[in-house]
Amino acid sequence: MHHTKCSPYFCYHLFSGIIYNMKRDTKKKILLLFLAGVSLSLSKSPRGYFKIIKGLPEGFKEIKRKRLRGLVREFYNDRLVSYKENDEGLIEIVLTKDGEKKALKFKLDDIKIKKPKKWDKQWRIVIFDIPEKFKRAREALRGKLKNIGFVELQKSVFAHPFECEDEINFVVEVFQIRPFVRFVKANSFTNEEQFRVKFDLLD
Repeated sequence: MHHTKCSPYFCYHLFSGIIYNMKRDTKKKILLLFLAGVSLSLSKSPRGYFKIIKGLPEGFKEIKRKRLRGLVREFYNDRLVSYKENDEGLIEIVLTKDGEKKALKFKLDDIKIKKPKKWDKQWRIVIFDIPEKFKRAREALRGKLKNIGFVELQKSVFAHPFECEDEINFVVEVFQIRPFVRFVKANSFTNEEQFRVKFDLLD
């Protein structure tokens, strides 16, 4: 049997990348669970350090306790979570404002527009006029629209054929640009045939 060898340098960076992605996925899962309202409580041991109590909520059970405790500590040091004592004397972990922003960013990365079995022959059009002082948010919106499959009709006007109003509302809220964005549904527009081709919607 032939075995392919890799240099120590290449192997190191390959496995480092795999470990980094696994750790990032676990962090993402934990923050999204907190964002969804799944609570995690700690109890304080006599030695003065926190330990995770028994009876983990369902979403956390797949993560090893030692790893979970280490990541929670890392989140606390990064000011993504804070500790709050409840009426039972247990320590609850709550997201800070920075933690919420981080979790929302992860959630934003997961947005996808589902293709229905049958098209309703309506176009979803996003129109925006975002001031220059919000340039970063404007470019982020433009990039996200392209990322989820929108096509550009003209500058600051994008279209998609499938239902996505909830997804767009979420994107707009995360980027905090609600006053500058309009969502429109239209039955048709000029030269739409070329865009039908892009979405494979020709009759």
